[in-house]
Amino acid sequence: MKFAVLPLLWMLALPAVAALAPQWQQELQQLTEQAARAALPPHAELQVQLGAPDPRLRLAPCEQVQAFVPAGQSLWGRSRIGLRCVAGAVRWSISVPVQVRVFAPAWAATQALPAGVTLEAAHLERRRVELSAEASPALAQAEAPLGRVLARPLEAGEGLRQSHLRQRLWFAAGAPVQLRLAGSGFAVKAEGQAMAPGLDGQPVRVRLDNGRTVLGQAVGPNEVELAW
Repeated sequence: MKFAVLPLLWMLALPAVAALAPQWQQELQQLTEQAARAALPPHAELQVQLGAPDPRLRLAPCEQVQAFVPAGQSLWGRSRIGLRCVAGAVRWSISVPVQVRVFAPAWAATQALPAGVTLEAAHLERRRVELSAEASPALAQAEAPLGRVLARPLEAGEGLRQSHLRQRLWFAAGAPVQLRLAGSGFAVKAEGQAMAPGLDGQPVRVRLDNGRTVLGQAVGPNEVELAW
């Protein structure tokens, strides 16, 4: 992703940086929202709160300042965004704390639920959930994950996340499995033998009848999907 250079002129050296200039705040806010929205699900809402740089920083005068997203930085939850001098006697680069909160409809508990409970319709409701509150993805699909077993407890009103659910075992090591490979306008199926237990969504090796092994993903009862 490319970001335009911000035409900001800073003619006087600041002995310390206690807060961002108003124009910097606006540009950083827009840049953060632009980068965060690229990964937003449908019907999601975004809230961005910029922090202040370290007040002990001393920066040299700069004729042109550029805002940027640090490489590999995810702008969900607590993160950082950068400013750097690209035209000045002394080049410098700083980072500014930012908190990005993402809200969207997802499944949440209607009541406190202990670990080990098998989810039923009465246990769940659709409501506004902060997706960015935890690293584990919130469950926002249209159909409720009924029949799944909780691996850890849920508080009333708490959003249901992938880490709350006990991982499903689709097949045991040594079990016969169906392999499928689908692409644009074609589908291929084959049979093989699982070389390890098939945990939901996890990679598993399968031995084919000719002795070759392939790596796929366990996706259902005795079903393995191959990557295309």
